[in-house]
Amino acid sequence: MSTAAKRQRKKDNARAARQETEAADRRSKQVRKIRNFTVIGVLVVGAIVLINSCSGDSSSSADASGPAASSGPTAASGPAKGSGTQAVIETNFGEIVVDLDTENAPKAAGRFIDLANDGFYDGLTWHRAVPDFVIQGGDPNGDGTGGSGTPPVVGETPTDGYPLGSLAAAKAGNEPAGTFDAQFFIVTGANGTQLPPDYARFGIVTEGLQVAQQIEGLAPGGDGPPTEKATIEKITIRKS
Repeated sequence: MSTAAKRQRKKDNARAARQETEAADRRSKQVRKIRNFTVIGVLVVGAIVLINSCSGDSSSSADASGPAASSGPTAASGPAKGSGTQAVIETNFGEIVVDLDTENAPKAAGRFIDLANDGFYDGLTWHRAVPDFVIQGGDPNGDGTGGSGTPPVVGETPTDGYPLGSLAAAKAGNEPAGTFDAQFFIVTGANGTQLPPDYARFGIVTEGLQVAQQIEGLAPGGDGPPTEKATIEKITIRKS
């Protein structure tokens, strides 16, 4: 083989080697691209699955809490608890314990505390019971016409309604919203939770709601005096 032919063969071999190297490099780059896309795809899919999972949990919680909350009132919400002041209402059917909201309703709660400490309520009756609504007491006349004999106060009305177990001031329809003389009521049923925000609310029952509902059960089929005598034996104010 001539010298010229040998040089040409070397050139051809070098070109072929270079082309093979370039081809290998292209293949390597392609593999890296595919691998990167695969990793990104896995991460994206994982993120989508996680987002859907979280969305599913939120919606399940909403479905569980939404209809359940609207199906009937509970005593879990309402006036702030933990104010440190309680009223123990002793009745001839048992005790009703109320957390008084002295923080958000100082005027109304203060009025109730003063009357209770003076013994005003001791021995009075629950003169009114309405099915699925309220029981009412605190009237020395026993018929809904009496008061304390002192000027009433204008207490604090709620912005979040009257949850089951709410303790609030009773008033005449022509009196200003929040007026509190002496009479009060406890919400015992769903209809009571629909009251307009006209009545000073100053507490929530924490124990003995069933006692109040037992007295409500003595309603005369409508609005009126219980069919069996129900009394407020004594109201004691204490620190919890």
